[in-house]
Amino acid sequence: MTSVGAVTARSIDFDEPLRLQSGALIANYTLVYETYGTLNADKSNAILICHALNASHHVAGYYEDQPNNIGWWDNMVGPGKPVDTNRFFVIGVNNLGSCFGSTGPMHINPETGKPYGHGFPVVTVEDWVQSQARLADVLGIRKFAAVMGGSLGGMQALAWSMMFPARLEHCIAIASTAKLTAQNIAFNDVARQAILTDPDFHGGDFYAYGVVPKNGLRVARMIGHITYLSNVDMSEKFGRMLRSGQYHFGFGVEFEIESYLHYQGDKFSSYFDANTYLLITRALDYFDPAAPYDGDLTRALAGTQAKFLLASFTTDWRFSSDASRAIVKALIDNRREVTYADIDAPHGHDAFLLTDERYHDLVRSYVDRMWLEIEERGN
Repeated sequence: MTSVGAVTARSIDFDEPLRLQSGALIANYTLVYETYGTLNADKSNAILICHALNASHHVAGYYEDQPNNIGWWDNMVGPGKPVDTNRFFVIGVNNLGSCFGSTGPMHINPETGKPYGHGFPVVTVEDWVQSQARLADVLGIRKFAAVMGGSLGGMQALAWSMMFPARLEHCIAIASTAKLTAQNIAFNDVARQAILTDPDFHGGDFYAYGVVPKNGLRVARMIGHITYLSNVDMSEKFGRMLRSGQYHFGFGVEFEIESYLHYQGDKFSSYFDANTYLLITRALDYFDPAAPYDGDLTRALAGTQAKFLLASFTTDWRFSSDASRAIVKALIDNRREVTYADIDAPHGHDAFLLTDERYHDLVRSYVDRMWLEIEERGN
């Protein structure tokens, strides 16, 4: 197995305004994306990868001038990997509101000549899917072989199956859910409050002050990161290990787990935008496609046409196995073709990003069957 190698990000500008679920309009926006592999003649081998909270369009490979900047799902996508780019044309797209190239709060609002800041409209999973469909139109892809994602990316894949049922053959949702629990929403709000109450936030317009609400971002990331790990994983990696081997009877960093969380928070605050964090966590909160159907997920999924692969992880308490099983049951109630696995892995929610032989073999065998379908249709 090898990497897709050096890759180049591309961008497409859209002049047609996008009407959001909130009723707001985004005009003259840009989407940044990357592609890997070759699109076949009938454009039937395209797979769209949807990203999670702090990821981007950079799914696989590396940049020529940044060889250490490896795509966030490079272990999944590439030649000979579970999503094999020798067979499939893979697209990674950066969502609106992000801070990695697509139009977001950091960009200039053409109406004011200043960064959008707090004025950037709240976006939803459904809004992202609408914009992704427009990108597919530009690329001439009428139907995806699959739309795929983990966590928040899985929500987008699920939304694709409901909003554009005729435009995907397969929906692959890993470690995902059809709605957040109250506990999840609570964690997101605490993280947002850390940012909103940072004196350097300035109501979201901190760009004008030349500052970054780093303390808020650090705490937000630390809170989030705790929820991505399992107690088993943290216990095995850190336990109650002390950095110096003894207590100092103070409030500095003494335990290794504290040191790790501070490191993750510091790193995150150096590259992520605070307004983007607010937007994306709120999009997570709002996703609930069954809400218009009185909470009946079976009715919400009744119009789907795709085949489905869902996978969960036993130690993922943030997006639990029960959440995936609820989707599976609703799909089976609708007589959809569903493949599901609950993988016994110790890594918590982050397991969907890691290399696990059982998990990767599951995806590989499923995607191999997708390829056989494409070949059979071509013959």
